[in-house]
Amino acid sequence: MLSLPDTPEPVPIAAVCFDAYGTLLDVHSALAQVMAGGAPLLEPARAQAFSALWRDKQLAYTWLRNSMRRHADFAVVTADALDHAMAAYGLADDAASRSALLDAYRRLAPFAEVPKALARLRAQNIPLAVLSNGTPEMLAAGLGSAGIAEHLDTVISVEALGVFKPVPEVYALATRHFGVPARQILFISANGWDVHGAASFGCTVIHLNRQDAAAERLPGRPAYQLCDLAPLPDLIQGTTG
Repeated sequence: MLSLPDTPEPVPIAAVCFDAYGTLLDVHSALAQVMAGGAPLLEPARAQAFSALWRDKQLAYTWLRNSMRRHADFAVVTADALDHAMAAYGLADDAASRSALLDAYRRLAPFAEVPKALARLRAQNIPLAVLSNGTPEMLAAGLGSAGIAEHLDTVISVEALGVFKPVPEVYALATRHFGVPARQILFISANGWDVHGAASFGCTVIHLNRQDAAAERLPGRPAYQLCDLAPLPDLIQGTTG
C-alpha cells in the first residue's frame, strides 16, 4: 500500500478514486466542440456564461433532487439544466443545437495533463477508480472517448444507489468496492463541495483546485491541494518504499 507524507498520522492508501466531471473531463468542452464545429450559437463572451449556467444548474438540480427525494439520472439532469440555460439565453426553440450539445457532452475532452498522469499512475500499479454522478452509459462513453478508460480499474456510478453526491452513502460505494476503510481511499475532485463530502465521510482527499477557488466553509477538509494532476504521480511515488 501507499502512504501520503506529511500528514499528522501516516495513512495507508489502498486506491485512488477520481471524480469525473470537472476533474478528469472538461465540462465546458461540450459547448466549445459545438462552437468549433461552426454552429453560430453564441458570441464568445456569452458562450462562457452560458456554459457556466448549464453547469451550475446541473449541479444545483442534483442537490435539489437529493433534498426532494426525487431522483432522476445524470443524463436527465444534464438535459434539464441545458433546457434551462437555453431558455435563459433565448435558444429554447433551437432543437438542433440542443441535440448537438447533449451529444458533445458524451464526448467531453480530458484536461490536458490527465491522460499522461493516469498512465503514469497506472504504471505504478496503483488501483485507480472513478466515482461519479454520471450514469454508467455516460461514463463509458465519456471516459472511452477521452482515451482514459484503459487506465482505470473500475468505474462506479451513483446509479447503484439512485442518489447523488455528496450523500455519504455514495462515497461508501468506493470503500465497499475496495474493501478498505474510508481513510485508505485517496479521493480527488476539482469540485469543492465534493471534496468536503468525501472528507466528511472520512476519505483522504486532494482538492484539485483548477479554478484557484476559495475554500468552502463545510465539514471536512482536504489533506492536499493541487492545481492539476501532473504532480500526483511523483507525489505518490515519493511515498513508496
